[in-house]
Amino acid sequence: MAEDGATMEPEWKITMAALKQTLLSISVSLSYFCIGLVRGYSAPAVPSMHEVNPGLLPDKNIASWVSSIPPFGAFFGSLVAFPLMHKIGRKYTVMLTSPVWVTSWILIATADHWKVLLMARMLSGFGAGLTLPSAQIYVSECSDPKIRGVIGSLPSLSMSAGILVMYVLGKYLEWRILAWVCCGIACFLFVAVICFPQSPVWLKTKKRYEKAHNSAKWLHLQGFTFDPKAQEIQKAVGNGHAVEKQESPFSKSALFRREVLLPLGIGLALLSIQQLSGIDAVIFFTVEIFRSAGSSMDGHLATIIVGAVQVASNFSSLFVVDRAGRKPLLITSGVIMSLAMASMGGAFHLNSIGNTCFGYLPLVSLIIFMIGFSVGFGCIPFLLMGELFPTAQRSLLSSLAGSFNLAVMFAVIKTYHPLEDAITTSGTFWMYSVLCAIGVIFVIACVPETKGRDLESIHKLFEKRDGSSGGDHVEAAVPTATTTTASKLGHVNTAMSTADEIVSCDKVDTKL
Repeated sequence: MAEDGATMEPEWKITMAALKQTLLSISVSLSYFCIGLVRGYSAPAVPSMHEVNPGLLPDKNIASWVSSIPPFGAFFGSLVAFPLMHKIGRKYTVMLTSPVWVTSWILIATADHWKVLLMARMLSGFGAGLTLPSAQIYVSECSDPKIRGVIGSLPSLSMSAGILVMYVLGKYLEWRILAWVCCGIACFLFVAVICFPQSPVWLKTKKRYEKAHNSAKWLHLQGFTFDPKAQEIQKAVGNGHAVEKQESPFSKSALFRREVLLPLGIGLALLSIQQLSGIDAVIFFTVEIFRSAGSSMDGHLATIIVGAVQVASNFSSLFVVDRAGRKPLLITSGVIMSLAMASMGGAFHLNSIGNTCFGYLPLVSLIIFMIGFSVGFGCIPFLLMGELFPTAQRSLLSSLAGSFNLAVMFAVIKTYHPLEDAITTSGTFWMYSVLCAIGVIFVIACVPETKGRDLESIHKLFEKRDGSSGGDHVEAAVPTATTTTASKLGHVNTAMSTADEIVSCDKVDTKL
Protein backbone atom coordinates (compact mmCIF):
# COMPACT_ATOMS: atom_id res chain seq x y z
CA MET A 1 0.00 0.00 0.00
CA ALA A 2 1.24 3.49 -0.80
CA GLU A 3 2.58 5.64 2.00
CA ASP A 4 0.06 8.39 1.26
CA GLY A 5 -2.84 6.12 2.23
CA ALA A 6 -3.15 7.91 5.55
CA THR A 7 -6.63 6.66 6.33
CA MET A 8 -6.29 2.96 5.57
CA GLU A 9 -2.62 2.30 6.35
CA PRO A 10 -2.76 2.20 10.19
CA GLU A 11 -5.66 -0.27 10.25
CA TRP A 12 -3.94 -2.50 7.67
CA LYS A 13 -0.67 -2.41 9.59
CA ILE A 14 -2.32 -3.30 12.89
CA THR A 15 -4.06 -6.25 11.23
CA MET A 16 -0.83 -7.51 9.67
CA ALA A 17 1.02 -6.94 12.94
CA ALA A 18 -1.46 -9.07 14.87
CA LEU A 19 -1.38 -11.78 12.19
CA LYS A 20 2.40 -12.05 11.84
CA GLN A 21 3.17 -11.67 15.53
CA THR A 22 0.57 -14.29 16.41
CA LEU A 23 1.95 -16.72 13.82
CA LEU A 24 5.44 -16.22 15.21
CA SER A 25 4.19 -16.80 18.74
CA ILE A 26 2.32 -19.98 17.78
CA SER A 27 5.38 -21.39 15.99
CA VAL A 28 7.76 -20.54 18.82
CA SER A 29 5.23 -21.84 21.35
CA LEU A 30 5.62 -25.27 19.78
CA SER A 31 8.81 -25.45 21.87
CA TYR A 32 6.66 -25.07 25.01
CA PHE A 33 4.39 -27.79 23.60
CA CYS A 34 7.49 -30.01 23.54
CA ILE A 35 8.19 -29.07 27.17
CA GLY A 36 4.66 -30.22 27.96
CA LEU A 37 5.42 -33.56 26.32
CA VAL A 38 8.50 -33.93 28.53
CA ARG A 39 6.58 -33.00 31.67
CA GLY A 40 3.60 -35.20 30.92
CA TYR A 41 5.52 -38.26 29.69
CA SER A 42 6.18 -39.95 33.02
CA ALA A 43 2.52 -39.98 34.15
CA PRO A 44 1.42 -42.56 31.52
CA ALA A 45 4.85 -43.93 30.58
CA VAL A 46 6.01 -45.19 33.98
CA PRO A 47 2.87 -47.31 34.54
CA SER A 48 3.27 -48.56 30.95
CA MET A 49 6.88 -49.53 31.65
CA HIS A 50 5.78 -51.55 34.69
CA GLU A 51 3.17 -53.37 32.58
CA VAL A 52 5.11 -53.92 29.31
CA ASN A 53 8.70 -54.19 30.63
CA PRO A 54 8.44 -55.07 34.34
CA GLY A 55 12.20 -55.29 34.91
CA LEU A 56 13.09 -51.95 33.32
CA LEU A 57 12.43 -49.97 36.53
CA PRO A 58 13.59 -52.29 39.34
CA ASP A 59 12.15 -50.34 42.27
CA LYS A 60 10.09 -47.29 43.24
CA ASN A 61 13.16 -45.14 43.89
CA ILE A 62 14.52 -45.60 40.34
CA ALA A 63 11.06 -44.93 38.89
CA SER A 64 10.96 -41.74 40.92
CA TRP A 65 14.32 -40.62 39.52
CA VAL A 66 13.26 -41.34 35.94
CA SER A 67 10.14 -39.24 36.52
CA SER A 68 11.79 -36.34 38.32
CA ILE A 69 15.18 -35.97 36.58
CA PRO A 70 14.12 -33.66 33.68
CA PRO A 71 13.97 -30.49 35.84
CA PHE A 72 17.48 -31.27 37.07
CA GLY A 73 18.75 -31.31 33.47
CA ALA A 74 16.65 -28.24 32.69
CA PHE A 75 18.42 -26.35 35.48
CA PHE A 76 21.69 -26.58 33.55
CA GLY A 77 19.98 -25.98 30.22
CA SER A 78 18.56 -22.70 31.46
CA LEU A 79 22.02 -21.56 32.59
CA VAL A 80 23.46 -22.38 29.16
CA ALA A 81 20.60 -20.46 27.53
CA PHE A 82 21.98 -17.11 28.70
CA PRO A 83 25.26 -17.11 26.70
CA LEU A 84 23.51 -18.74 23.74
CA MET A 85 20.78 -16.08 23.65
CA HIS A 86 23.46 -13.40 23.44
CA LYS A 87 25.77 -15.20 21.06
CA ILE A 88 23.39 -16.67 18.48
CA GLY A 89 20.11 -14.96 19.42
CA ARG A 90 16.75 -16.02 20.78
CA LYS A 91 15.57 -17.65 17.55
CA TYR A 92 18.51 -20.00 17.06
CA THR A 93 18.58 -20.91 20.75
CA VAL A 94 14.98 -22.12 20.39
CA MET A 95 15.87 -24.00 17.21
CA LEU A 96 18.84 -25.66 18.90
CA THR A 97 16.49 -27.47 21.27
CA SER A 98 15.06 -29.48 18.36
CA PRO A 99 18.12 -31.75 17.80
CA VAL A 100 18.57 -32.03 21.57
CA TRP A 101 15.03 -33.35 21.98
CA VAL A 102 15.26 -35.60 18.92
CA THR A 103 18.34 -37.26 20.42
CA SER A 104 16.74 -37.68 23.85
CA TRP A 105 13.51 -39.21 22.49
CA ILE A 106 15.45 -41.67 20.30
CA LEU A 107 17.42 -42.77 23.36
CA ILE A 108 14.20 -43.22 25.35
CA ALA A 109 12.46 -45.15 22.57
CA THR A 110 15.38 -47.58 22.21
CA ALA A 111 16.32 -47.86 25.91
CA ASP A 112 16.68 -51.32 27.43
CA HIS A 113 18.15 -50.23 30.79
CA TRP A 114 17.02 -47.70 33.38
CA LYS A 115 20.38 -45.88 33.23
CA VAL A 116 19.80 -45.04 29.57
CA LEU A 117 16.32 -43.81 30.45
CA LEU A 118 17.73 -41.65 33.21
CA MET A 119 20.35 -40.09 30.94
CA ALA A 120 17.84 -39.52 28.12
CA ARG A 121 15.27 -37.95 30.45
CA MET A 122 17.93 -35.60 31.81
CA LEU A 123 18.86 -34.63 28.23
CA SER A 124 15.21 -33.91 27.44
CA GLY A 125 15.13 -31.68 30.51
CA PHE A 126 18.25 -29.89 29.27
CA GLY A 127 16.36 -29.03 26.07
CA ALA A 128 13.45 -27.73 28.13
CA GLY A 129 15.83 -25.50 30.07
CA LEU A 130 17.24 -24.06 26.85
CA THR A 131 13.86 -23.04 25.49
CA LEU A 132 12.13 -21.97 28.71
CA PRO A 133 13.64 -18.44 28.88
CA SER A 134 14.58 -18.01 25.21
CA ALA A 135 11.14 -18.71 23.72
CA GLN A 136 9.35 -16.40 26.16
CA ILE A 137 11.79 -13.55 25.55
CA TYR A 138 11.64 -14.10 21.78
CA VAL A 139 7.85 -13.81 21.81
CA SER A 140 7.84 -10.78 24.12
CA GLU A 141 10.37 -8.88 22.02
CA CYS A 142 8.43 -9.56 18.81
CA SER A 143 5.00 -8.36 19.97
CA ASP A 144 3.30 -5.00 20.38
CA PRO A 145 2.23 -3.83 23.87
CA LYS A 146 -1.48 -3.98 23.01
CA ILE A 147 -1.39 -7.74 22.41
CA ARG A 148 1.67 -8.70 24.46
CA GLY A 149 -0.47 -10.09 27.27
CA VAL A 150 -2.36 -12.43 24.96
CA ILE A 151 0.59 -13.42 22.78
CA GLY A 152 2.88 -13.78 25.79
CA SER A 153 0.44 -16.29 27.31
CA LEU A 154 0.44 -18.59 24.27
CA PRO A 155 3.59 -20.49 25.34
CA SER A 156 1.97 -21.52 28.64
CA LEU A 157 -1.18 -22.58 26.79
CA SER A 158 0.97 -24.67 24.45
CA MET A 159 2.71 -26.32 27.40
CA SER A 160 -0.59 -27.40 28.94
CA ALA A 161 -1.74 -28.61 25.51
CA GLY A 162 1.41 -30.74 25.26
CA ILE A 163 0.69 -32.29 28.65
CA LEU A 164 -2.89 -33.07 27.60
CA VAL A 165 -1.79 -34.64 24.31
CA MET A 166 0.65 -36.84 26.23
CA TYR A 167 -2.10 -37.93 28.64
CA VAL A 168 -4.44 -38.81 25.77
CA LEU A 169 -1.81 -40.68 23.75
CA GLY A 170 -0.57 -42.41 26.90
CA LYS A 171 -3.94 -44.05 27.42
CA TYR A 172 -3.69 -45.85 24.07
CA LEU A 173 0.03 -46.10 23.23
CA GLU A 174 2.82 -47.89 25.07
CA TRP A 175 5.82 -45.91 26.23
CA ARG A 176 8.19 -46.63 23.30
CA ILE A 177 5.68 -45.50 20.65
CA LEU A 178 4.99 -42.39 22.74
CA ALA A 179 8.68 -41.52 22.56
CA TRP A 180 8.76 -41.90 18.77
CA VAL A 181 5.73 -39.59 18.40
CA CYS A 182 7.49 -36.97 20.52
CA CYS A 183 10.60 -37.34 18.39
CA GLY A 184 8.61 -36.44 15.27
CA ILE A 185 7.10 -33.36 16.92
CA ALA A 186 10.58 -32.19 17.97
CA CYS A 187 11.71 -32.42 14.32
CA PHE A 188 8.80 -30.25 13.23
CA LEU A 189 9.78 -27.54 15.73
CA PHE A 190 12.95 -26.79 13.77
CA VAL A 191 11.00 -26.31 10.53
CA ALA A 192 8.28 -24.20 12.18
CA VAL A 193 10.64 -21.57 13.62
CA ILE A 194 13.25 -21.27 10.86
CA CYS A 195 11.13 -19.08 8.57
CA PHE A 196 10.67 -16.23 11.09
CA PRO A 197 13.05 -13.28 11.61
CA GLN A 198 15.40 -12.75 14.53
CA SER A 199 14.32 -10.58 17.43
CA PRO A 200 14.84 -6.92 16.41
CA VAL A 201 15.77 -6.09 20.00
CA TRP A 202 18.60 -8.65 19.95
CA LEU A 203 19.75 -7.54 16.50
CA LYS A 204 20.03 -3.95 17.67
CA THR A 205 22.07 -4.92 20.71
CA LYS A 206 24.47 -6.61 18.26
CA LYS A 207 24.58 -3.33 16.21
CA ARG A 208 22.97 -5.00 13.18
CA TYR A 209 20.77 -2.00 12.53
CA GLU A 210 19.63 -2.77 9.01
CA LYS A 211 18.58 -6.32 9.94
CA ALA A 212 16.88 -5.03 13.08
CA HIS A 213 14.94 -2.53 11.00
CA ASN A 214 13.94 -5.19 8.46
CA SER A 215 12.87 -7.60 11.20
CA ALA A 216 10.71 -4.99 12.92
CA LYS A 217 9.28 -3.92 9.57
CA TRP A 218 8.32 -7.49 8.69
CA LEU A 219 6.63 -7.89 12.09
CA HIS A 220 5.02 -4.42 11.79
CA LEU A 221 6.26 -3.52 15.26
CA GLN A 222 4.93 -0.06 16.07
CA GLY A 223 7.38 2.53 17.35
CA PHE A 224 10.49 0.94 15.87
CA THR A 225 12.54 3.53 13.98
CA PHE A 226 15.76 3.34 12.04
CA ASP A 227 17.74 6.56 11.75
CA PRO A 228 20.96 6.34 9.68
CA LYS A 229 22.21 9.60 11.23
CA ALA A 230 21.78 8.18 14.70
CA GLN A 231 23.76 5.12 13.59
CA GLU A 232 26.61 7.34 12.38
CA ILE A 233 26.65 9.13 15.74
CA GLN A 234 26.84 5.80 17.56
CA LYS A 235 29.70 4.70 15.31
CA ALA A 236 31.47 7.95 16.14
CA VAL A 237 31.00 7.20 19.82
CA GLY A 238 32.53 3.77 19.27
CA ASN A 239 35.48 5.31 17.39
CA GLY A 240 36.42 7.52 20.31
CA HIS A 241 34.63 10.75 19.50
CA ALA A 242 32.82 10.55 22.83
CA VAL A 243 34.78 10.78 26.03
CA GLU A 244 32.36 9.06 28.38
CA LYS A 245 32.71 5.30 28.48
CA GLN A 246 29.53 3.26 28.68
CA GLU A 247 29.29 0.74 31.49
CA SER A 248 28.69 -2.94 30.80
CA PRO A 249 25.12 -3.99 31.73
CA PHE A 250 26.58 -7.09 33.40
CA SER A 251 29.11 -5.36 35.62
CA LYS A 252 28.77 -5.62 39.39
CA SER A 253 27.60 -2.03 39.76
CA ALA A 254 25.02 -2.46 36.97
CA LEU A 255 23.57 -5.68 38.34
CA PHE A 256 23.48 -4.79 42.05
CA ARG A 257 21.02 -1.94 41.62
CA ARG A 258 17.55 -1.53 43.09
CA GLU A 259 15.86 -1.55 39.67
CA VAL A 260 17.52 -4.89 38.85
CA LEU A 261 17.40 -6.72 42.20
CA LEU A 262 13.79 -5.88 43.07
CA PRO A 263 12.28 -7.24 39.82
CA LEU A 264 14.52 -10.30 40.11
CA GLY A 265 13.38 -10.91 43.68
CA ILE A 266 9.71 -10.62 42.72
CA GLY A 267 10.23 -12.92 39.74
CA LEU A 268 12.01 -15.58 41.81
CA ALA A 269 9.33 -15.44 44.50
CA LEU A 270 6.50 -15.86 41.98
CA LEU A 271 8.24 -18.78 40.29
CA SER A 272 8.81 -20.39 43.70
CA ILE A 273 5.13 -20.08 44.59
CA GLN A 274 4.25 -21.55 41.20
CA GLN A 275 6.20 -24.72 41.94
CA LEU A 276 5.58 -24.96 45.70
CA SER A 277 1.86 -25.12 44.94
CA GLY A 278 2.57 -28.75 44.03
CA ILE A 279 1.65 -28.41 40.37
CA ASP A 280 4.40 -30.64 39.02
CA ALA A 281 3.92 -33.28 41.69
CA VAL A 282 0.36 -33.48 40.37
CA ILE A 283 1.41 -33.50 36.69
CA PHE A 284 4.21 -36.07 37.05
CA PHE A 285 2.26 -38.48 39.29
CA THR A 286 -1.36 -37.89 38.23
CA VAL A 287 -2.25 -41.52 37.50
CA GLU A 288 -0.53 -42.68 40.69
CA ILE A 289 -2.33 -40.03 42.77
CA PHE A 290 -5.76 -41.10 41.55
CA ARG A 291 -5.01 -44.76 42.15
CA SER A 292 -3.71 -44.17 45.68
CA ALA A 293 -6.63 -41.84 46.53
CA GLY A 294 -9.05 -44.72 46.06
CA SER A 295 -10.95 -42.90 43.32
CA SER A 296 -13.56 -45.00 41.56
CA MET A 297 -12.62 -43.48 38.20
CA ASP A 298 -9.98 -44.91 35.87
CA GLY A 299 -6.68 -43.15 36.53
CA HIS A 300 -5.88 -42.49 32.86
CA LEU A 301 -9.35 -41.09 32.15
CA ALA A 302 -9.21 -38.84 35.21
CA THR A 303 -5.78 -37.63 34.09
CA ILE A 304 -7.14 -36.71 30.65
CA ILE A 305 -10.02 -34.79 32.21
CA VAL A 306 -7.64 -32.83 34.45
CA GLY A 307 -5.38 -32.05 31.47
CA ALA A 308 -8.33 -30.92 29.35
CA VAL A 309 -9.50 -28.59 32.11
CA GLN A 310 -6.02 -27.09 32.33
CA VAL A 311 -5.94 -26.38 28.57
CA ALA A 312 -9.46 -24.87 28.63
CA SER A 313 -8.55 -22.69 31.62
CA ASN A 314 -5.32 -21.52 30.01
CA PHE A 315 -7.21 -20.65 26.85
CA SER A 316 -9.81 -18.70 28.82
CA SER A 317 -7.09 -16.74 30.59
CA LEU A 318 -5.99 -15.30 27.23
CA PHE A 319 -9.12 -13.16 27.17
CA VAL A 320 -8.78 -11.75 30.68
CA VAL A 321 -5.05 -11.26 31.22
CA ASP A 322 -5.10 -7.83 29.55
CA ARG A 323 -8.46 -6.89 31.04
CA ALA A 324 -8.51 -8.08 34.64
CA GLY A 325 -4.82 -7.37 35.18
CA ARG A 326 -1.94 -9.51 36.37
CA LYS A 327 -2.26 -8.94 40.13
CA PRO A 328 -6.00 -9.74 40.56
CA LEU A 329 -5.55 -12.93 38.55
CA LEU A 330 -2.58 -14.01 40.68
CA ILE A 331 -4.55 -13.42 43.88
CA THR A 332 -7.59 -15.31 42.58
CA SER A 333 -5.35 -18.11 41.35
CA GLY A 334 -3.61 -18.50 44.72
CA VAL A 335 -6.87 -18.57 46.68
CA ILE A 336 -8.42 -21.23 44.43
CA MET A 337 -5.27 -23.40 44.52
CA SER A 338 -5.08 -23.18 48.31
CA LEU A 339 -8.69 -24.30 48.73
CA ALA A 340 -8.31 -27.09 46.14
CA MET A 341 -5.16 -28.48 47.77
CA ALA A 342 -6.91 -28.44 51.16
CA SER A 343 -9.79 -30.38 49.60
CA MET A 344 -7.35 -32.86 48.03
CA GLY A 345 -5.74 -33.44 51.41
CA GLY A 346 -9.19 -34.03 52.87
CA ALA A 347 -9.91 -36.64 50.19
CA PHE A 348 -6.78 -38.61 51.10
CA HIS A 349 -7.55 -38.31 54.81
CA LEU A 350 -11.07 -39.68 54.32
CA ASN A 351 -9.68 -42.57 52.27
CA SER A 352 -7.07 -43.34 54.96
CA ILE A 353 -9.77 -43.78 57.61
CA GLY A 354 -11.85 -46.04 55.36
CA ASN A 355 -14.43 -43.53 54.16
CA THR A 356 -14.85 -44.17 50.42
CA CYS A 357 -18.09 -42.24 49.94
CA PHE A 358 -16.24 -39.37 48.26
CA GLY A 359 -14.68 -41.22 45.32
CA TYR A 360 -14.96 -38.25 42.98
CA LEU A 361 -13.53 -35.71 45.44
CA PRO A 362 -9.91 -36.14 44.19
CA LEU A 363 -11.04 -35.48 40.60
CA VAL A 364 -13.12 -32.44 41.55
CA SER A 365 -10.28 -31.08 43.70
CA LEU A 366 -7.68 -31.42 40.96
CA ILE A 367 -10.02 -29.89 38.36
CA ILE A 368 -10.53 -26.86 40.58
CA PHE A 369 -6.79 -26.72 41.28
CA MET A 370 -5.97 -26.74 37.56
CA ILE A 371 -8.49 -23.99 36.89
CA GLY A 372 -6.94 -21.85 39.61
CA PHE A 373 -3.40 -22.55 38.46
CA SER A 374 -4.12 -21.88 34.80
CA VAL A 375 -5.79 -18.48 35.23
CA GLY A 376 -2.88 -17.01 37.17
CA PHE A 377 0.28 -18.74 38.33
CA GLY A 378 0.46 -20.96 35.26
CA CYS A 379 1.34 -18.18 32.82
CA ILE A 380 1.62 -14.78 34.52
CA PRO A 381 5.01 -15.35 36.27
CA PHE A 382 6.62 -16.04 32.87
CA LEU A 383 4.80 -13.08 31.32
CA LEU A 384 6.05 -10.80 34.11
CA MET A 385 9.63 -11.90 33.44
CA GLY A 386 9.40 -10.09 30.09
CA GLU A 387 7.76 -7.04 31.67
CA LEU A 388 9.57 -6.51 34.98
CA PHE A 389 13.16 -7.38 34.03
CA PRO A 390 15.22 -4.49 32.55
CA THR A 391 15.94 -4.82 28.84
CA ALA A 392 19.73 -4.74 29.13
CA GLN A 393 19.82 -7.54 31.73
CA ARG A 394 16.73 -9.45 30.59
CA SER A 395 18.58 -12.43 29.08
CA LEU A 396 20.70 -12.96 32.18
CA LEU A 397 17.87 -12.47 34.67
CA SER A 398 15.47 -14.68 32.71
CA SER A 399 18.10 -17.41 32.52
CA LEU A 400 18.74 -17.23 36.26
CA ALA A 401 15.03 -17.15 37.05
CA GLY A 402 14.37 -20.10 34.75
CA SER A 403 17.13 -22.14 36.38
CA PHE A 404 15.80 -21.30 39.83
CA ASN A 405 12.28 -22.27 38.81
CA LEU A 406 13.50 -25.61 37.49
CA ALA A 407 15.57 -26.30 40.59
CA VAL A 408 12.49 -25.76 42.77
CA MET A 409 10.47 -27.95 40.38
CA PHE A 410 13.00 -30.76 40.76
CA ALA A 411 12.92 -30.42 44.55
CA VAL A 412 9.11 -30.56 44.65
CA ILE A 413 8.91 -33.63 42.40
CA LYS A 414 11.74 -35.49 44.14
CA THR A 415 10.39 -34.79 47.63
CA TYR A 416 6.80 -35.83 46.90
CA HIS A 417 7.25 -39.49 47.87
CA PRO A 418 9.50 -38.77 50.90
CA LEU A 419 6.88 -36.26 52.13
CA GLU A 420 4.18 -38.90 51.68
CA ASP A 421 6.16 -41.21 53.96
CA ALA A 422 6.99 -38.49 56.49
CA ILE A 423 3.73 -36.53 56.88
CA THR A 424 1.26 -38.72 54.91
CA THR A 425 -0.24 -37.87 51.53
CA SER A 426 -2.99 -35.76 53.10
CA GLY A 427 -0.39 -33.79 55.06
CA THR A 428 1.60 -33.20 51.87
CA PHE A 429 -1.37 -31.65 50.09
CA TRP A 430 -2.25 -29.57 53.14
CA MET A 431 1.31 -28.26 53.13
CA TYR A 432 0.88 -27.22 49.49
CA SER A 433 -2.35 -25.46 50.50
CA VAL A 434 -0.57 -23.40 53.17
CA LEU A 435 2.20 -22.44 50.73
CA CYS A 436 -0.39 -21.23 48.21
CA ALA A 437 -1.96 -19.05 50.91
CA ILE A 438 1.44 -17.55 51.71
CA GLY A 439 1.81 -16.82 48.00
CA VAL A 440 -1.42 -14.83 48.00
CA ILE A 441 -0.10 -12.65 50.83
CA PHE A 442 3.12 -12.03 48.92
CA VAL A 443 1.28 -10.99 45.75
CA ILE A 444 -0.92 -8.55 47.68
CA ALA A 445 2.06 -6.98 49.43
CA CYS A 446 4.82 -6.96 46.82
CA VAL A 447 3.74 -7.50 43.20
CA PRO A 448 3.01 -4.36 41.12
CA GLU A 449 0.26 -4.21 38.52
CA THR A 450 1.64 -3.96 34.97
CA LYS A 451 -1.57 -3.98 32.95
CA GLY A 452 -1.69 -1.11 30.45
CA ARG A 453 1.79 0.18 31.28
CA ASP A 454 4.64 0.55 28.84
CA LEU A 455 7.91 -1.12 29.77
CA GLU A 456 9.65 2.16 30.60
CA SER A 457 7.06 3.14 33.21
CA ILE A 458 7.18 -0.37 34.69
CA HIS A 459 10.95 -0.13 35.13
CA LYS A 460 10.59 3.29 36.78
CA LEU A 461 8.51 1.69 39.54
CA PHE A 462 11.70 0.13 40.91
CA GLU A 463 13.91 3.20 40.76
CA LYS A 464 14.88 4.82 44.04
CA ARG A 465 12.55 7.64 44.97
CA ASP A 466 13.98 11.06 45.74
CA GLY A 467 11.93 11.92 48.81
CA SER A 468 8.67 12.71 47.04
CA SER A 469 6.30 10.26 48.65
CA GLY A 470 4.07 8.36 46.29
CA GLY A 471 5.51 9.99 43.18
CA ASP A 472 5.98 6.72 41.39
CA HIS A 473 2.56 5.50 42.42
CA VAL A 474 0.94 8.62 41.03
CA GLU A 475 2.74 8.15 37.73
CA ALA A 476 1.87 4.46 37.65
CA ALA A 477 -1.77 5.09 38.45
CA VAL A 478 -2.38 7.05 35.28
CA PRO A 479 -0.94 5.01 32.40
CA THR A 480 -3.76 6.14 30.19
CA ALA A 481 -2.58 9.73 30.49
CA THR A 482 0.82 8.74 29.21
CA THR A 483 -0.77 6.84 26.38
CA THR A 484 -3.00 9.78 25.50
CA THR A 485 -0.05 12.16 25.42
CA ALA A 486 1.97 9.69 23.37
CA SER A 487 -0.79 9.31 20.83
CA LYS A 488 -0.43 13.01 20.03
CA LEU A 489 3.19 12.61 19.04
CA GLY A 490 2.53 10.84 15.76
CA HIS A 491 5.02 8.02 15.26
CA VAL A 492 5.32 7.15 18.97
CA ASN A 493 1.62 6.20 19.24
CA THR A 494 0.38 3.58 21.70
CA ALA A 495 3.42 1.36 21.14
CA MET A 496 5.67 3.38 23.46
CA SER A 497 6.87 0.25 25.21
CA THR A 498 8.26 -1.31 22.05
CA ALA A 499 10.02 1.91 21.09
CA ASP A 500 11.43 2.39 24.58
CA GLU A 501 12.63 -1.17 24.66
CA ILE A 502 14.36 -0.91 21.29
CA VAL A 503 15.92 2.46 22.02
CA SER A 504 17.15 1.33 25.42
CA CYS A 505 19.18 -1.35 23.72
CA ASP A 506 21.46 1.36 22.32
CA LYS A 507 22.86 1.61 25.82
CA VAL A 508 23.96 -1.99 25.86
CA ASP A 509 27.69 -2.50 25.70
CA THR A 510 29.12 -3.82 22.44
CA LYS A 511 30.61 -6.76 24.35
CA LEU A 512 27.19 -8.45 24.45
